[in-house]
Amino acid sequence: MLSVAVVGSGPSGVYTAQALLQQSLVPDVRVHVLDRLPTPYGLVRYGVAPDHEKIKSLQNSLRAVLEDERVTFVGNVGVGGADGAGGVSPARLAELYHAVVYCVGASADRRMAVPGEGLPGSYSATRFVSWYSAHPDIGADPFALDARSAVVIGVGNVAVDVARILARGADELRTTDVPSAALSALEASRVRDVHIVGRRGPSQARFTTRELRELGALPGARVVVDPAELALDPAYAAPDGLPGSPPLPAVVRRNLAVLRGWSAGGTADTVPEGAPGAAPGGSEAARRIRLRFFLRPVELLERAGRVAGVRFARTAPDGAGGVRDTGAYEDVEAQLVLRAVGYRGVELPGLPFDPVRGTVPHVAGRVLRDGVPSPGEYVAGWIKRGPTGVIGSNRSCAKETVASLLEDAAALTRRTAADDPLAVLREWGLRPVEWAGWLSIERAEAELGRSLGRGPVKIPDWPGLLAAARDADR
Repeated sequence: MLSVAVVGSGPSGVYTAQALLQQSLVPDVRVHVLDRLPTPYGLVRYGVAPDHEKIKSLQNSLRAVLEDERVTFVGNVGVGGADGAGGVSPARLAELYHAVVYCVGASADRRMAVPGEGLPGSYSATRFVSWYSAHPDIGADPFALDARSAVVIGVGNVAVDVARILARGADELRTTDVPSAALSALEASRVRDVHIVGRRGPSQARFTTRELRELGALPGARVVVDPAELALDPAYAAPDGLPGSPPLPAVVRRNLAVLRGWSAGGTADTVPEGAPGAAPGGSEAARRIRLRFFLRPVELLERAGRVAGVRFARTAPDGAGGVRDTGAYEDVEAQLVLRAVGYRGVELPGLPFDPVRGTVPHVAGRVLRDGVPSPGEYVAGWIKRGPTGVIGSNRSCAKETVASLLEDAAALTRRTAADDPLAVLREWGLRPVEWAGWLSIERAEAELGRSLGRGPVKIPDWPGLLAAARDADR
């Protein structure tokens, strides 16, 4: 038997488990999927926006893997650092399994490194997403939703997600699993202007067209785009491609077409009924989403000890695919600033780490220690390749790692592995939450939703999750 631990129960971890189950080179495989949280699914549960039900339904396919009789979910077990206090070191974990695959993602956000970034009212978009997704590390931590104006810095899908949640009415989110405290805060929100700002042009934005179009479909909100900013982008005027340059990718052409339609509505606060992004009846929209380009943040402005705005340097294309500063500046009022400028891997104590790339050094998924493959240690997902690609990209990444593991299987199975790793973890003082505990959490969240007249509502805190999980033992 080949005994494998997969650390992380998000898509990359579950796809790794699935690849191990589907292979035929080693017929007898046992997989334990470990997670620091008592809940599975990782980014699908705690990173996908609550109103994206189709993407969240991916949990159903991940669930099918975790319910396979050859797979055991082991939640509430942290990996990394010293042993004890709810965790186990990589060295100690390696004693229990023939192989360990680390699929721990890239959980940190990148910082802008500008003055004022640490002011109250300035947050990472990652933290905001975790808040409305009920991540237990965040709990009911409040955000400055008494702000009149919010600035979201970044032009990727995460930026669009948080802007959409800020501009969406609470009644529309009531049918989702948003936790009660976040729903109440969003219901009382005073945010009326949401600025999505990028330092480069629209042709270099990273959002997908589906995400972009959703902004224009929000009831009671309208999208404002400045035609002059769009015109600064050479690709905007030549959607079929610049002379001598390759054709624009299809997603860029579609994005530019959407932006062109919105810009035709002008920049006034009201637009005719039926115009792109118009409020119903042509009336003034309750909220405005302003898409801004060619603005680089240089400072967060302060008033009374809090964020009061963002100072941007105006940029322009430099002719080589980048931008240059023009010497002009613009201040945008904001009492709430969310940075969405990318993710970064976090060092897992006990594993080698490349601080420049934010990944674990590897060759085809084999962890490298001092440049040499470390027997029985592997990586997959963002901690392997960096925060790139979409959820489905993790499937091929996992297959590559599993192929390397299977090439090493003959040597790995000559090593000693524990007959019952969970029993050993308990002996070490850990309290794993198994699949029955997760099902108990699901039942508790369904009951919480029923008590509120809603569908299932997420439990947002560690004590509540663990108490619900322990109900399975009674």
